[in-house]
Amino acid sequence: MPNLRLADLTAEIDANVRRALLEDVGSGDITAELIPAERLARASVITREACVIAGTAWVDAVFRKLDPRVAVHWQVTDGTRASANQPLFHLEGPARSLLTGERSALNFLQLLSGVATRAQALADQVAHTSVRLLDTRKTLPGLRLAQKYAVTCGGCFNHRIGLFDAFLIKENHIAACGGIGAAISAARRIAPGKPVEVEVESLAELDEALHGGADIIMLDELSLNDMREAVRRGAGRAKLEASGGINESTLRVIAETGVDYISIGAMTKDVKAVDLSMRLAL
Repeated sequence: MPNLRLADLTAEIDANVRRALLEDVGSGDITAELIPAERLARASVITREACVIAGTAWVDAVFRKLDPRVAVHWQVTDGTRASANQPLFHLEGPARSLLTGERSALNFLQLLSGVATRAQALADQVAHTSVRLLDTRKTLPGLRLAQKYAVTCGGCFNHRIGLFDAFLIKENHIAACGGIGAAISAARRIAPGKPVEVEVESLAELDEALHGGADIIMLDELSLNDMREAVRRGAGRAKLEASGGINESTLRVIAETGVDYISIGAMTKDVKAVDLSMRLAL
């Protein structure tokens, strides 16, 4: 599946920001009203820790929607590796608007940069191999496309976006369809041209999926030896994806089995937001 591109996310960013401002600002920022409306200010945002940046377009959209008079001056771009205490961007405009937009803007930037940072750390571990690390559907509700975009900023890749753009035939689907071959055949009839992936739990099921013509075969918690054997059997016949319980301690050795993909739900599910700070100057 192709990676998300920022150019395709304009409507999504607008919707994300609209919801964020509605829940945070609501009927108005009563604390910001303490400041005279005509007062102008500047602000700088830094990261307190090393990170990979993602989410600049969401920050721009927050201030553009809140107050077009606010100017955002970036010192980094998405995908930049920033060091601790490095300035990320500066703001100029009405003091009220800078303070009202601060939390929503930083929420997007710290979360998405957290995803990108985690993705980059994982990608660095397997850079010596040809494996591609994939995200999953384990994302925050309402922010799937944003998180999946952040994954690409960290050097990893997108799996299917949802239930609509590719088949992923798992144990229960197989049982309900009457077998792996029958499930693959049904998928080809229902949506010709859509990628068909099948989850297998043994080498015997792998052989069934290969015989049925699956495009991608997910190896669910197979042993390292079985993964190596699967790579040998599947060479030139299907792409292989390792999945299930994979973490930093097992990632490298699994990548070295020769599988094409490794999917890691923790890349988006267990993300830690980056520590950012804004300072205002009147």
